[in-house]
Amino acid sequence: MAYSLPSCSSGHDVFLSFRGEDTRRNFVDHLYRRLCEQSICTFKDDVNLRRGEEIEPELLETIEKSRFAIVVFSKNYAGSRWCLNELVKIIQCWFLKRQIVVPVFYDVEPTEVRNQIGSYAEDFTRHEVYSPDKVDTWRDALSKAASISGYDGKRLAYLSYKYQPISPKVHKITQVTGRQETKGH
Repeated sequence: MAYSLPSCSSGHDVFLSFRGEDTRRNFVDHLYRRLCEQSICTFKDDVNLRRGEEIEPELLETIEKSRFAIVVFSKNYAGSRWCLNELVKIIQCWFLKRQIVVPVFYDVEPTEVRNQIGSYAEDFTRHEVYSPDKVDTWRDALSKAASISGYDGKRLAYLSYKYQPISPKVHKITQVTGRQETKGH
C-alpha cells in the first residue's frame, strides 16, 4: 500500500535515531512507513536532510524541536560518533524539555547498551583513542537511554512487518500529537 509523507510545516513529531547500516533497510523503513501512514511527521535522515546544509546543526535543531525521539539501538550504533552525538542531544531534551524517548533494542540487549559491553565495548575502545574528550558524555547518554523502558528488538524484528509491537507507541504518539490514527494497517 502506498503512503504519502505528512506535511511537516510546524516541525517533526518524531525524530528517528538509528545506525543506517544495521537497520535503515529493514526495521526502520517499516517503522517510518507506519508512522507516516498515521500522519505522524517523522524525521528520517535520508528523507529529510536538506542537501547542501551543514548536517550536525540541522540534526541537533530537529531533535530539539521534535516531541518524541525513537532510538533504535543496534550492534553498530555505538560505532557512530554521529549516533552518539544525536543521543547526547536526545537525552538533554529528555531531561530538560521532557521529550518522550522510546528506546528500541534491535539485536542487542539493554544491558549491552547500558554497560557498554559486547560490540559497544569494542566501539568504545576505538573512541577512547580518537575522541577521548567525548567518551564520558557518550557513556552517560547510553546508560541513561538504556534505563528507559523500551522495546525488545528481537521480538520487533520478527513481527515488524505487522507493526504490532510498535502499535501501542504509535497510538500514544497520535494521541499526543492530535493526529487521527488510521485503522486497518
